[in-house]
Amino acid sequence: MANSSRGGAVRKGKKGPTKGSGGKGRRALEGKGPTPKAEDRVYHKAYKSDEDRRREQQRQQSRRRKKEAGADLVAGRNSVVEALREGVPATALYVSPRADSDERVREAIALAADRGIAMLEAGKQDLDRLTDDAIHQGIALQVPPYEYAHPADLLRLANQRYETPLLVALDGITDPRNLGAIVRSTAAFGGHGVIVTERRSASMTAAAWKTSAGAAARIPVAQVVNLVRSLQELKKQGVFVLGLDMGGDVSLPGLALADQPVCLVVGSEGKGLSRLAREACDQIVSIPIAASTESLNAGVAAAVSLYEIARSRGTGQELTAAQD
Repeated sequence: MANSSRGGAVRKGKKGPTKGSGGKGRRALEGKGPTPKAEDRVYHKAYKSDEDRRREQQRQQSRRRKKEAGADLVAGRNSVVEALREGVPATALYVSPRADSDERVREAIALAADRGIAMLEAGKQDLDRLTDDAIHQGIALQVPPYEYAHPADLLRLANQRYETPLLVALDGITDPRNLGAIVRSTAAFGGHGVIVTERRSASMTAAAWKTSAGAAARIPVAQVVNLVRSLQELKKQGVFVLGLDMGGDVSLPGLALADQPVCLVVGSEGKGLSRLAREACDQIVSIPIAASTESLNAGVAAAVSLYEIARSRGTGQELTAAQD
């Protein structure tokens, strides 16, 4: 046996292959994959448990319901001036300090003063909070919640005027500008009111008020929980329910029921009439259009139909007065 330089014995190694690491070294060299998102890492401040997400969702829903049930705010210089010009009802005008150097803000202040609307000074942080961080440009207009009528009030209005009832019901219209346009058309062509649903439907917000060009102050809008049930109730009171849709039973020109009490049902912007609303209609009416055009906007379709009904009723004199 050979001696080492230190005088110690040295063992000879065993012949043959040595034992490996069992793949541990190779696995150590492999990557760990992409880094998890911050909200998925328990130790990160952005992490949220299922319970945290549930609570945040509840808070958002609560804020959304509160906002829908409460007053509406119009933010931005152009929007506020246009709303005041159109006579949108308002309870307060919020203006940030030194914002009155802008010509549009000065006009808004003058319009609000003429109408006796309260004017309040509000800083940027206050306006950010009030408008949910919208681009307010230092000014916001508070619009009170709309006071909806009952469908029976619409028929009562027609009786008070000794006129044949003409109503419009909206089945899933979600754009407030379409709602405002239909309210305006209803007023222009001698209608007595518009019916909307509480859920999955546009409501009378400031945008709808503005699009109606003041007609919302003259034409009542009723809100119902169940549209089909309301249509059935109208039918019991002698009102014919006519649905607007492609491929209908009858064509709009020369509508035989035009001189009868009518409720015109307008379907949603994308899907048209729902199945239940269609089944509740006495007739489905189509508007003849060119083959190259797929469909009409809901607001335009309602206006065309209301005009044809008014024309068939022989109210040309009233229509002339409305145009003037």
